[in-house]
Amino acid sequence: MRRFFLIILLLFFITTLTDAQIWRLKRWEAAAGLGPSFFFGDIGGYSKTKNLLGLRDLTFKQTRFNFNANIKYRITQSLNARLSFTSGLLHATDIRGSNEGRGLASSILVIEPMLIGEWYFVKNKAEDSYLFSKGKRTGFIGFIKSLDFYAFTGIGGLGYSIKGNSTLENFGLTPGGLTAVIPVGLGSTLIYSPNFNFGVEISGRYSFTDNLDGYTSQYSSSNDVYYFLNFTITYKLKTGANGWPSFR
Repeated sequence: MRRFFLIILLLFFITTLTDAQIWRLKRWEAAAGLGPSFFFGDIGGYSKTKNLLGLRDLTFKQTRFNFNANIKYRITQSLNARLSFTSGLLHATDIRGSNEGRGLASSILVIEPMLIGEWYFVKNKAEDSYLFSKGKRTGFIGFIKSLDFYAFTGIGGLGYSIKGNSTLENFGLTPGGLTAVIPVGLGSTLIYSPNFNFGVEISGRYSFTDNLDGYTSQYSSSNDVYYFLNFTITYKLKTGANGWPSFR
């Protein structure tokens, strides 16, 4: 009887240890995201006294889209390093806002290479399960246990090209430039399978320029900001014996 219990205890210990190490088998991840972009500059928008939390500035005319590609490395189970590349469009127009009579408008192409850190403050329970690694779920409870929530920030470069209307060009439009940008955001991920994740994240970008839309107002008190809402898909790569991704 004693030997039986020792065997059971040993098997439990081995299973627990194995489960705790499962995530290390896929430390590299390739991810892509797509979604709308929202710009808040000196062109367009309502004044702060007429605009609660900036919600009136969220319009279809200002909305454009972005795409990003990422490579992630899991430093620990709750901390990722992420190399990100984003390309997107932003738009600003005085149509509908506090300066409709001014008539300015611009379209902006942005390109961002970034280094980002992700911290998972709620980590899923599924990826540590040997049964899940074999593709097995347990209904709604399994779904809840497969959710991650994380925060992220970092530093990056921003290259931008501006195309303005004739009215903006008369103000002496600068066609573009280079600057730095800081991303800050929140995201959630569903660990759908041992190989794929699906998620959503929202992030704000603080740029180190007040001329991202090609115009700086004399009443401006801060640099330009913009936001991305992205729907993401992630593919987890096996980690080879040398620590690099294995494509076999």
